Amino acid sequence: MDTALTTLRTGLDKPLLHYGPRVLERTAPGTGQTGYRLLEISPMTPHIGAEIGGVDLSQPIGEELAGELRQALLEWKVVFFRDQHTFDEESHMALAAVWGEPEPNPFFPKGDKAGVSRLAKDATAIGTENIWHSDHSFMAAPAMGSVLRAIEVPPAGGDTMWADMGAAYDNLSDELKQRIEGLTAVHDWVYSWGRRMSDDQIAALRLSLPPVEHPVVVRHPRTGRRTLYVNEPFTARIVGLPDEESRELLAELGLQARVPEFQVRFRWQPDSVAIWDNIAVQHYAINDYYPQRRVMERIAVAGVPLT
Repeated sequence: MDTALTTLRTGLDKPLLHYGPRVLERTAPGTGQTGYRLLEISPMTPHIGAEIGGVDLSQPIGEELAGELRQALLEWKVVFFRDQHTFDEESHMALAAVWGEPEPNPFFPKGDKAGVSRLAKDATAIGTENIWHSDHSFMAAPAMGSVLRAIEVPPAGGDTMWADMGAAYDNLSDELKQRIEGLTAVHDWVYSWGRRMSDDQIAALRLSLPPVEHPVVVRHPRTGRRTLYVNEPFTARIVGLPDEESRELLAELGLQARVPEFQVRFRWQPDSVAIWDNIAVQHYAINDYYPQRRVMERIAVAGVPLT
């Protein structure tokens, strides 16, 4: 047989990792979907992301509304609100409190209120969040979620994307699921945030922010869903594996966030608000608007250690 044809036939036996049907479950297997009395749910995809209407987030949030907001976030992983014209810093703090206490980011510029991070990007401060990541995974108890509001947005560009990491896990091969079962990984901020710091600055921060370990596959603290929990900027290595094998495995797992079927994309407008479940998703802030101006304010919600 022709050598080139033999090579082609051999190559055809190799599976294409990101080709074919997807398993896309909105909620953990065996859990049902919930009806809503106060919220108007408009899905953006069948399994991740929904715009929510029928609520003014600047008004006091009663327990029934808070319960529906919590349930909607568990079901859709990221939810969006438009036209919140009177939503201010006080409203922002009250909304984040539906899920818990604010958790300041040690590297972000601070807003006027404690726990609020102000992200202002323009020709003098270029956006650098354009990488798939999970907020605060370098902490022993990573942020449970984040609430982000748009202050000023460019006329075009500056969208944000989210990827469902439960779906990312579900669509791994059985062989790969077995390979990563029980593995843990080191998460560390020094390879990203530390690039802009001196050795002395890094050493000082190491005292309060040492490297931490999390399972490669976590069980979501509220739903129990198995979720892939590694991300490119903060996951440094997989414990117990040789360096080369660790790098190759992390690179393969990192590709899962880039599959379009696992993603939702949001076009920001002034007075828009997004809330996401930081354990269930990764996100990516698209840096295509330079030198236009984009100003956002974010509150991260404190989480718990992951298992």
